[in-house]
Parts: sequence; structure tokens; C-alpha cells
Amino acid sequence: MTKILVTGFNPFNHEKINPAIEAVKLLPEEIAGCEIIKLKLPTSYQKSGKKLQAAVKREEPDFVLSMGQAGGRACLTPELVAINYDDCPVADNDGEKREGQAIDPEGPAAYFTQLPVKEMVKAVKAAGIPAEVSTTAGCFVCNHVMYYAQSLRKEHPGMQAGFIHIPFLPEQVVNRPNQPSMALETIVTGLAAAIAAFLPGGY
Repeated sequence: MTKILVTGFNPFNHEKINPAIEAVKLLPEEIAGCEIIKLKLPTSYQKSGKKLQAAVKREEPDFVLSMGQAGGRACLTPELVAINYDDCPVADNDGEKREGQAIDPEGPAAYFTQLPVKEMVKAVKAAGIPAEVSTTAGCFVCNHVMYYAQSLRKEHPGMQAGFIHIPFLPEQVVNRPNQPSMALETIVTGLAAAIAAFLPGGY
């Protein structure tokens, strides 16, 4: 059976909830006959990659799809590219801030996802949910994990990997006037549609 390792981060930056891991928890155990393996990642530069690497070695998934919160975005945004660069004024959950630091000093400047992001966007839109391709995954732990997942393909060349950013939940914007949000159930429906789009047979 095809295996899909789906990851989501724990809350960070004083938030009480992270929609990424909450959405992952609610995904079905199977999508289009493929097994969904769920993993919570720490919002940590040092720890996230190690935990992802251990899970990939243990599960040997065919696909890795990570989710992350992107406050301010109004739709689901599959990411096209990850860059070899950590740079964010926000500290991770270990209190670490990184400024202009390479993720892998010997690695390429960027990796493109193997996932068909345009087809994923079409599938999400067909489900009645807004989506668009993103060409910037930021420079925080989300981009770090997307880049790290790509680097794992050196040892797991048959694996394909990608990343989707998702909006705030409504409860996160109660005190953030004019910030967009999306209901958790809507996010889950959209993610399931995006996953189905890159499986055999496609959208």
C-alpha cells in the first residue's frame, strides 16, 4: 500500500493552537486507498529535521507532505520551492533565532517539490476551497522542514515530498482585526483533495 507521511507542527510564538497539527489529526486514515501516517513535528530548527528523518527511515513512505501555519494567508498554498536559508526574527520553541544561516552549507541553494502543485490547487478549488501556488515558504521552520525533507531524498530517492501552508483558524484572529482565517473542517477537506491530486490517477 502506498504510504503518505503527513506532518504538522505544534503551537509556537505564544499561540495556544497550531492549525497544521490539528488538521493532520483530522485527516482520514486512508485517502484513495493509500495509508496516511500522521506525525507531529516540534517547531524547532534542531529537532524537527531529526524527528522527520527518523520517521522516514522507520516508515519508508512514498510521499511526505508537511503542513504549516501561514498567518495572513487566506487560502491553502502548496509550496513550489524551499530555499537553503534560515532567517526569522521569531524564535523557535527552543528559543533559537536564526539570521541568514544556511540549512545545509554544502547543499543546493534550493529544492523544487516533486508534487504537482498546480494540479493540487485545481483539486482544492474543485472542492470549493480557495487555493493558490506559493513560491515562498518563508525562512522559518516550515521552509527548514521542506528543505530538509528534500535532502532526505538522497537516501530515499523514490520518495516525493512537498509542503502546504494553511491559514489561521477563526479563533486565532478574534483579536487580529482584518486577518483572514479558515475553518478547520474546510482546511481538512482541502488537504484531502490536495493529497488525492498527487496520488496515482491524480485529480
